[in-house]
Amino acid sequence: MKMKTLTVNAIIAALYVAVSLAVPVLAYGAIQFRLAEMFNHLIIFDKRYFFGIVAGVFITNIFSPNGIYDVLFGVGHSVISLLIVLAVIPLVKKDSHKMIINTLVFTFTMFIIAYQLVLVLGLPFFLTWLTVAGGELAVLLLGIPIFIALNKRLNFSRLLD
Repeated sequence: MKMKTLTVNAIIAALYVAVSLAVPVLAYGAIQFRLAEMFNHLIIFDKRYFFGIVAGVFITNIFSPNGIYDVLFGVGHSVISLLIVLAVIPLVKKDSHKMIINTLVFTFTMFIIAYQLVLVLGLPFFLTWLTVAGGELAVLLLGIPIFIALNKRLNFSRLLD
């Protein structure tokens, strides 16, 4: 991995952690509104952002009150979702459409996080899936116009070159 790619991914991971831990009450639990999840949209610009996103989730979840479960399930959720998105997006042309697909994949796969919360906190599965998926959907939809605007300025597809 090039030094620039490594550095940019380290910055992405650090930003993910900082944004998540700025309001930790919204980052963990049955009702989540983890603003840093909008960094998941970076994957549509370059697959090399995978490492920064996953590292950010890993480090953030170390601080979770749910312990190792949040690390394992959170990282697992991110890896699975990112791999699904990477498999699907080559078939799509427009970045905005790729971000919508990304949003739908991450929202649907929140059943992984819901299951973790069932195991750790004994919460009801379907209601928990609904609440965590709702937060994920809201954050990622909010992130679409933000990342479209940021991409015009930063050109995420070339930032790692």
